[in-house]
Amino acid sequence: MHGVSAGYEPAHLLFQHVDLSMTGPKRVAIVGRNGIGKSTLLKLVSGELAPMAGQVVVGVSTAMIDQHVSFLNPAASILDNFRALNPEADEDNCRSILAGFLFRADAALQIVGTLSGRQMLRAGLVCRLGSLRPPELLILDEPTNHLDIDSIHAVEVALQAYDGAMLVVSHDETFLQNISTERTVRLDARGADEASARHDGKRVG
Repeated sequence: MHGVSAGYEPAHLLFQHVDLSMTGPKRVAIVGRNGIGKSTLLKLVSGELAPMAGQVVVGVSTAMIDQHVSFLNPAASILDNFRALNPEADEDNCRSILAGFLFRADAALQIVGTLSGRQMLRAGLVCRLGSLRPPELLILDEPTNHLDIDSIHAVEVALQAYDGAMLVVSHDETFLQNISTERTVRLDARGADEASARHDGKRVG
């Protein structure tokens, strides 16, 4: 991002003059107060929104997972969602990859709309990370909201095994530490600044 300003009305910008760069498989956390535009920033990177000013250039494949895992079709099964997002995978590939995320046999046939929050996020992760060509940049928007501690741990394990770049919004400092974020960028109305990367180990949010 270079000189990026964003909002939903030109007269009411959420933030202005944001510069942000990532090179290689780095893990960057975006922090800031509620309502400042952290989710909007992620949508700019994913291409879902266009900036009001400035330039956003992303030179790698991306995938975004929000807290509602909204890219999944709630009326379809986990297996059918995986097939739709990964059409190059054959039946054996699909079953093997889903089993690796604990969706074995009939569990892979569960309808997404009936899943718990923990299962939903796990389904989203397998559909994105289980691809034969995983995204080079994974974008995560508050992935641990509404999850219990055991579920958060399961997400952490899956993300620790991912070897691409990561841009993540979260208020949970322990989660950010456990997925090995290397940089912390604090967003405010005037722009974005590198914040302390130290995490105190206290789980919040």
